[in-house]
Amino acid sequence: MKTVAHAHGHTTKHSHEHFHGHIYEFLASMGIFLKKNVVMTVAFIAAFVTSMIIPPDVKYLSYFDVKTLTCLFCVLAVVCALKNVNFFYILAQKIVRLFGNIRVCILALVYITFIGSMLIANDMALLTFLPLGYFVLSSTDKTKYMAFTFIMQNIAANLGGMLTPFGNPQNLYLYSKFSVPTGEFTAIMAFPFIAAIALITICCLFVKSEKLELKGDIQKMNWKKTSFYLVLFALSILIVFRGIPYWIGLIVIPIALFFTDRKALKDVDYPLLLTFVFFFIFAGNMARIDIVNTFISNILNKDVLLVSILSCQFISNVPSAILLSQFTENYQALLVGVNIGGAGTLIASLASLITFREYSKHNPEKKKSYIALFSAFNFGFVIILTLLMKLFGGM
Repeated sequence: MKTVAHAHGHTTKHSHEHFHGHIYEFLASMGIFLKKNVVMTVAFIAAFVTSMIIPPDVKYLSYFDVKTLTCLFCVLAVVCALKNVNFFYILAQKIVRLFGNIRVCILALVYITFIGSMLIANDMALLTFLPLGYFVLSSTDKTKYMAFTFIMQNIAANLGGMLTPFGNPQNLYLYSKFSVPTGEFTAIMAFPFIAAIALITICCLFVKSEKLELKGDIQKMNWKKTSFYLVLFALSILIVFRGIPYWIGLIVIPIALFFTDRKALKDVDYPLLLTFVFFFIFAGNMARIDIVNTFISNILNKDVLLVSILSCQFISNVPSAILLSQFTENYQALLVGVNIGGAGTLIASLASLITFREYSKHNPEKKKSYIALFSAFNFGFVIILTLLMKLFGGM
């Protein structure tokens, strides 16, 4: 009997340890997930806290911009598929191999990121082209330029995406919310876009013109798959530009990728989509709190551009766009503000955290010097672009 009882006690103890082990693993993995997705976590807390003040009701359904979420999902999914066939990497690698010195090479990397952000959104451009920057600099023993190159790529991604509605997530939201005509959108963003290109180019020209030799073979393109994904990408862009109803993309793209690249569907940045969902709840609730409504409306009446730029520095550009759009109809100044405001602090844009994470992975001992250099360049860009918009941009 004692043996049976002892065995039973041992089994119970073992099962308890096993159970506690699973809980510990779950909590550890949750901690890693939340740490990796700080903005999403903050958005969830903000949504939860405001839900205590404004309890969930039928009006919550009107908070969500389903078209924006659908467009974002479609673009992210197709970009993941193109990334999986190394489309952007091969394209960039071929361009980089054309150049023979570090200055032109850094300019090429920055311009590729700049153009990439216009087509595939700023965060995806960085996830695609920062590893290429590391590959180029490490394989040619030019790692001393890594912090500068990464910072310029980061600024290029944040400011390059401003010209197109799908270049930055906040653009997609404001373009959809205010039904901005495509021609007007481009006209609004043209001046700050050109100014940003000029500033980035000037900064890169200060790099010494040293000879560069890139080693390694160029990978071959899988043209069959690439062509198919480019067709899906064109479909996503047509949805963004309102050429096709958004629900068609929500059916066609997931089905197409399910049969060709399930990994792309798995790799979609779902935390970014959840961040939007949580901020929709937060912004919708904030608009229904009278004291908040009055305060934000009053300060926006004074200067939409400056308020939106400052807001980005503390709560990031996407939530700033969602929140402030509830209180103003001046979408022109709001659009410019939440794009320029993406430069500045490390949390002014989600994309900046991606760059910091990537740099820290390769240079964990140089985090402080990176943040100092990052802040110097980013605040320089914010101040100069804000002054240019005030003096020559009619804002």
